[in-house]
Amino acid sequence: MLFTDDLPELDEEAGYRGPIACRAAGITYRQLDYWARTGLVQPTVRNATGSGTQRLYSFRDVLVLKVVKRLLDTGVSLQQIRIAVSHLRDRGVEDLAQITLMSDGASVYECTSADEVIDLVQGGQGVFGIAVGRVWREVEGTLAELPAERPEDEPAMAAGDELAARRRARAIS
Repeated sequence: MLFTDDLPELDEEAGYRGPIACRAAGITYRQLDYWARTGLVQPTVRNATGSGTQRLYSFRDVLVLKVVKRLLDTGVSLQQIRIAVSHLRDRGVEDLAQITLMSDGASVYECTSADEVIDLVQGGQGVFGIAVGRVWREVEGTLAELPAERPEDEPAMAAGDELAARRRARAIS
């Protein structure tokens, strides 16, 4: 890929809170929450564990969120998207950059070479494509400008929520 020298390296262990992930993927918080609760795209850095905790999404999670958004925008059904996402989960981030997702609006096809894309288009199956590598660069550029955090940055609420933690702190002093 051209002009990669000026892109900053992202911390692979960093996570992005829901609102940041939404902004980078171009989705609403309602969509993010629904997709997490239904298992479409769950946060891999840290899942919510009750009141007062925040989900943290990895770079890869945000990349998949943006791909899901693009597929939805082109009319692909959520059922087909779920199949595509489960397939993408099995790949590493580096592999994702080499994939072009093609769709005819009903099914999603994975292409890893220009010949496969041409074969699909000539066969009348591919109507539009999403170059995951290009989406990857977009997400990488967006997230480089937004705040990230590590899972250990936020104190864990072992027994209860924030209010309970404050009450315990007051009782000790």
